[in-house]
Amino acid sequence: MSVLGAVMRPLFEVAPSDFPASVGTGAGAERLSRVVFTVTECCELTLLNRREAALVPKLDAYPEELRGFAYEGAGVGLAALDQLLPWKQRTRRFVDRAASEYVFAVYLGAGMGLARLRRNPEPFRRRLRDDVFNWAVLDGYGFHEGFFAYRRHVQERATPRHLSGYGLSAFDHGLGRSIWFATGTDVERVAATIEAFPASRRGDLWAGVGLACGYTGGVDEPTIEALRNRADGCRSRLAEGVIVAARARHQVGNPAEHNEVACRVICEVDSGKAAEIAAAALVDLPTDDVEPAYEIWRRRIRRQFT
Repeated sequence: MSVLGAVMRPLFEVAPSDFPASVGTGAGAERLSRVVFTVTECCELTLLNRREAALVPKLDAYPEELRGFAYEGAGVGLAALDQLLPWKQRTRRFVDRAASEYVFAVYLGAGMGLARLRRNPEPFRRRLRDDVFNWAVLDGYGFHEGFFAYRRHVQERATPRHLSGYGLSAFDHGLGRSIWFATGTDVERVAATIEAFPASRRGDLWAGVGLACGYTGGVDEPTIEALRNRADGCRSRLAEGVIVAARARHQVGNPAEHNEVACRVICEVDSGKAAEIAAAALVDLPTDDVEPAYEIWRRRIRRQFT
C-alpha cells in the first residue's frame, strides 16, 4: 500500500453533502450518485495501488457497464500523483499501456484530479502525447468545477481565468455534463439552466449534456424524447455528445441499453452506427495546431445531424 497515497486520500473523499442541493432524489439521482461514488472509490484504489499490475485487476473487477467510470477514477488518482511526482508521468504511461482503450475516461478523470488540487490543467494537457483527446482533460476539469462549485460556475456562470480559446469550449463540455448530474436529470431544469447562459456557450453545454445522457444514462425513453425536444436549435450539439458516448462505450466493448436508447431517440441510429460515425470522423484529422483536431472531429460529427 502506498504511504503517499494514504496521505493524499482524504483530499479526494466525497460525501453526499458535497453534492449540489439541486441533485434531488429519485432513480436518476440515485444512478448518478452511484457513478460519482464509483469514480471516487477508484481514485482511492489508484492512490493506494500505484502499480499497474495491482491496480488494473481491481478496476476490471467492476461491472462491465461501470468500468469506464472505474478507469475515470484511476485518471483522477494518477493525475494527482503526477502533480507530486511529475517525472513519473503515470497518467501518460497508463494510457500508453494498460488503459489505451479507456483513454477518454482516464483523461476526463485527470481533469477532475487537477481541479481538486486547484492546478491549471493546460500544462498537464500539453504533456500528454495525444493530439486529439488530450482536450478531454479540460472536459473533466469543467465537470468537477460545475458539480463541486455549482454556485460559482453554473449559477453565477463564472469561467476560470487561466483558460482561454478552445480551452473554454472544452471546459463547457464538462460543465454541461455537470448540469445533467446536478439537476438530477430533470429535463426542464437542464434546459432552464442552459438558457441562462450566454448563447455563445449553450452549444458546448448541450454537447456535454448529450455525452452525460448517452454514457451515464439515468432516465427512461420518454425523458430522452423530452430532452431532444428541449434542445431545440442545439439538437445537433446534443447528438454530438451522444455519438461521442457511443464511441467511448463501443471502443471498450461495453455498450449499454441507455446508450442504445439515446442514440435511437436523439440521433436516429443504433449505437453501433453511432460509434462508426465517430470513428469515421477521426480519419485524416489534421494535427497542425491551426485548429484543435479534437474540435474538428466533433464538428464533423455534429454536421451529420445539422
